[in-house]
Amino acid sequence: MKDCGLRPIELHHLTSENIDIEQGIVHIRSAKHGSPRSLKLKSETLANLKLLVGNLMPNLTEHLFASPERLAKNWREERLRACGETGNPELLKIRLYDLRHFYATKLYHSTRDILRVKANLGHRSIQNTLRYTHIVDFREDEYYSATARTIEEAKPLIEQGFEYVTEIDGTKLFRKRK
Repeated sequence: MKDCGLRPIELHHLTSENIDIEQGIVHIRSAKHGSPRSLKLKSETLANLKLLVGNLMPNLTEHLFASPERLAKNWREERLRACGETGNPELLKIRLYDLRHFYATKLYHSTRDILRVKANLGHRSIQNTLRYTHIVDFREDEYYSATARTIEEAKPLIEQGFEYVTEIDGTKLFRKRK
């Protein structure tokens, strides 16, 4: 949920046929009359899904995850356990659905593209998306910077998440948020 911004009901509805293990893409049928979407999974999430699908050996139409009610119950139990281990009562305030808000806020902060956030969440209305993206203070941004003179130098920077800014005297400048 944290990596893709899924609703608990969308997570519950996932089956093996919704996941392209080879490409690392999950195809989500949206709840609440939203738009269906396909999202690239993080490599760690994909590895965990491969283990899950391999261990459970479900048929293509069998649900991979528990019901939203069971997911919420498990979340409350884990949250309570984490609070006890850390002594941090603030953890008790984090709802399961807050993972969706976290995903949206993080995506908006990294891309500054509200339309991409809207599409990734499966919203039909931008108004719904604006409720999910909590205020992000862009004035506090800090960046790593890098330069490249050739395509061979630029390619690994782009693969590492650097974005092109400008070119000065034949040198391309890149930046990436810290």
